[in-house]
Amino acid sequence: MKKNDIILIISILVITLVAVLGLNIWQRQNTNDSAMAVVIIDGEEYASYSLSVNRTETIELPDGSYNVLKISDGYAEVTEASCRDQICVNHFHIHYSGETIVCLPNKVVVEIVGGEEDDVDGFTN
Repeated sequence: MKKNDIILIISILVITLVAVLGLNIWQRQNTNDSAMAVVIIDGEEYASYSLSVNRTETIELPDGSYNVLKISDGYAEVTEASCRDQICVNHFHIHYSGETIVCLPNKVVVEIVGGEEDDVDGFTN
């Protein structure tokens, strides 16, 4: 390799690093503290949790079934559940207003309200 090739490679790496760090800092500054994860059980609101506070909550149902909701870094996800199909556990974490995680066997819905809307109309996991 020639000296100019090495300078070019190092320049590209530095520009990439600065861009990634800049996006990371920008994203952290633009997090919306008003977003909430609302837990709905059998059609009734059970609880709501701010996405700005990291926590893990066990949602226990009267029939002994449960779901574990983990909120960290502005995202909500179900990390454990007593249902057989585990679709809610395998669902990607959510953080945009209107996104939901649904556990049909346990009749639990986790929905994000408030905060910013997603620019994408829809996606599949």
